[in-house]
Amino acid sequence: MKIFIVEDDEVIANKIKQHLVKWDYESLIAKDFQNILSALVSFDPQLVLLDITLPFFDGYHWCREMRKISSVPIIFISSAIDNLNILRAIEMGADDYITKPFDLEILMAKIQALLRRSYDFSDSNDLIEHRGLIFNSSNFTISYQDHEMELTKNEAKVFQKLMENKGHIVSRKKLMLYLWESDSYVDDSALYTNINRLRKKLAEMGLEDFVRTKKGEGYLIEN
Repeated sequence: MKIFIVEDDEVIANKIKQHLVKWDYESLIAKDFQNILSALVSFDPQLVLLDITLPFFDGYHWCREMRKISSVPIIFISSAIDNLNILRAIEMGADDYITKPFDLEILMAKIQALLRRSYDFSDSNDLIEHRGLIFNSSNFTISYQDHEMELTKNEAKVFQKLMENKGHIVSRKKLMLYLWESDSYVDDSALYTNINRLRKKLAEMGLEDFVRTKKGEGYLIEN
């Protein structure tokens, strides 16, 4: 497994790289902070560690740019601990977030959990159909009539869980555990952000209220 470290603090970046070596991970530390995408494409990592405060462009910019060309898992690493920054990272397409200073073993646990979730993602049929909509878990797309739309990895994971349990309410806690292996990743706002973006995409395809909210219980796709 290859991990791309986008961190301008050389001390932190090298400590992470040295720790990754102990776990037999190959890593690359970004050097040219104006051409992060070129390094991403060339190195072709399975995961990115991305700081927010960087020279030239911040981590939000690079996360957004990465998401235009790749669904590679991204963990933000930052000294910002407020929910606003964490939620913004999620909105940009991040998969997880860890605040500085952090314990390297905690970082490694997050890396391993995210790699496990990302690359063991599909444990059922790639295609799931319901009421004319087709969800493809192998490329994170939804198709309906003449429309096709791509989902982010987290949107796809939420949608797959709901589609696999259609006709049944899936609790917020179960969805958060499935997404982040924790029900306290941030708060309900993080899950709501992904649900809201998913609903907007479904609505654009003409599928209003495809995902319904059951107040105080969770979310549901009706039969």
